[in-house]
Amino acid sequence: MVPAPHRHAARRDTRPVRLALVAFGVTLTASPTTANAGTPTHPVVRQEVSAARQAAAATGLDDPAKKEIAMQLISSAENSSLNWKAQYTYIEDVGDGCGYTAGIIGFCSGTGDMLDLVELYTQRKPGNVLAKYLPALREVNGTDSHDGLDPNFAEDWATAASDPAFKQAQNDERDRVYFNPAVGRGKADGIGTLGQFAYYDAIVMHGDGDDSTSFGSIRKRALARAKPPSQGGNEVTYLNAFLDARVWAMRQQEAHSDTSRVDTAQRVFLRKGNLNLDPPLDWKVYGDNYHIG
Repeated sequence: MVPAPHRHAARRDTRPVRLALVAFGVTLTASPTTANAGTPTHPVVRQEVSAARQAAAATGLDDPAKKEIAMQLISSAENSSLNWKAQYTYIEDVGDGCGYTAGIIGFCSGTGDMLDLVELYTQRKPGNVLAKYLPALREVNGTDSHDGLDPNFAEDWATAASDPAFKQAQNDERDRVYFNPAVGRGKADGIGTLGQFAYYDAIVMHGDGDDSTSFGSIRKRALARAKPPSQGGNEVTYLNAFLDARVWAMRQQEAHSDTSRVDTAQRVFLRKGNLNLDPPLDWKVYGDNYHIG
């Protein structure tokens, strides 16, 4: 796998139940002792109910099918592949000043999110193969140093990535730090699935810090030029302003100077009026063609 030439150089420290279950192919049979008990108490049933409720509430990028598209779009830019699930094992130092970059969303040893991830994994599974690196990850946070990590960290990361618990931890940290904030902010601004993805892609690359190229600053720059739908503005006009601001932010850093993930991907969908990110989707990143049917 040949990664994209730039990853997260600017990212900052990130510290109706039955009907829904039927739609998911889950059937519940009430026993005499639970028929009138309200919310089911069995752990597996509770998880199914929770997942079904979340899916029923999903109206944008958090719809499972749209989220899958989002992950493929991100992976095309981050890993030159649509196979995002193959990236749990990914790890290397790409020379962007963030130390090691790894996993499905590019957790970095120098930006804090990798530390948060390994801490979560260790809380859930003490004594895992990465737990011994926690002191080193705390020391190198904010730097590009490998002190205390080499020579075996990359190999141990790949070992951990075969553990379903570590994969789930990656999923959960992706959602907590990047996906959920982007979707939540997008919905609050009244933008649809494509706009929520534009927010997600921006927060993945730039983080949500307080510097001039962070996601928050990009959004403020866009708001200075156009109103979002939540304020009575036109969605297409606002998204064009946001993408303009995003391109400006990318061009402030050499590692992000190739803006094709906006110019020949998100702009393409916007020009076609595909605000819902409905397939088929055709786009280019770094000159490579991609398709989702």
